[in-house]
Amino acid sequence: MTTSPKKPSGAVSESNSPVTQTRESPEVPGSAGFPGSIEDIQNLLRDQVYITDRALAVPIFLAMKLRRPLFLEGEAGVGKTEIARALAQGLGTELIRLQCYEGLDINHAVYEWNHPRQLLEIRLMEVGGNVDRASATANLFSEEFLIKRPLLQAIDQSNERSPVLLIDELDRADEEFEGFLLELLADFQITIPELGTFSAANPPIVIITSNRTREVHDALKRRCLYYWIEYPDYQKELQIITSRLPEAPRRLAEQVTGFIQELRETELYKIPGISETLDWTSALLALNQKELGPEVIDDTLGLMLKYQDDIELVRGEPVRAMLERSKNRGPRRGRRGGGNAG
Repeated sequence: MTTSPKKPSGAVSESNSPVTQTRESPEVPGSAGFPGSIEDIQNLLRDQVYITDRALAVPIFLAMKLRRPLFLEGEAGVGKTEIARALAQGLGTELIRLQCYEGLDINHAVYEWNHPRQLLEIRLMEVGGNVDRASATANLFSEEFLIKRPLLQAIDQSNERSPVLLIDELDRADEEFEGFLLELLADFQITIPELGTFSAANPPIVIITSNRTREVHDALKRRCLYYWIEYPDYQKELQIITSRLPEAPRRLAEQVTGFIQELRETELYKIPGISETLDWTSALLALNQKELGPEVIDDTLGLMLKYQDDIELVRGEPVRAMLERSKNRGPRRGRRGGGNAG
């Protein structure tokens, strides 16, 4: 007589399982602490010192309201990752992060079996004798020996609140990996052949980011809401600096903002993001600078620019010219316009 493999508490089958019948209704915006309006989203992010405008708050709210993933694209350093952190902190829920990279596969993103423990269990069975192959297989491929990676953790039924799932820099992963995401993004469920289908009781809030080093497939994009985050204009970047670094003198913050805005209009290999703006301002504060001068800018270019060719391009006379122009920049718009650091 053979025995069927055990179903884990987090897995449901196609039939009417007790898990499905007793599942509580998922959380939705406006209940259980979820923001109930676009203005609530802005206030929640502002409380986490993330400065945003209505244009970005709308897709965030709709992604939560419609339970759809939010796909964020933009240059590196404009604040895509930080949105997920701020949401998780503001909602008081867990942030689960999957950092994408070339070669990422299902074993590192979804699940894998704990092979050392399985081998140990087999040896213990052999010592005990009278091993029934069917029951041994059911035992070895049970949830006890399952290692849950970020995507499976995000839909675990033990989650009392919807976590924030950050799939960071998806464009760095191979195109084949996107196929692993389709089932998750469509139905918030993952099928494991040996165990069945795991389905979320409280679906995660999914944030996917991309620096657009390659195009993401349309099949995945169709399952998401989309927003492109631009560089902030002068006023927004100044507000970000003064919010994140309130100890910075106002004059220094204004000069830093103006210079960074000028620098972004230069033909550079890698334009500095908002994270570089904050790093540079922190460094200037550590040097006890009250205002900008060409010498200190030359000394600290490595905080803003990460390529030697870019540094050599602006060092010296170009820095002095940009500093002079930046003094009259004021509220002129930046190179592209809107985000935060991250």
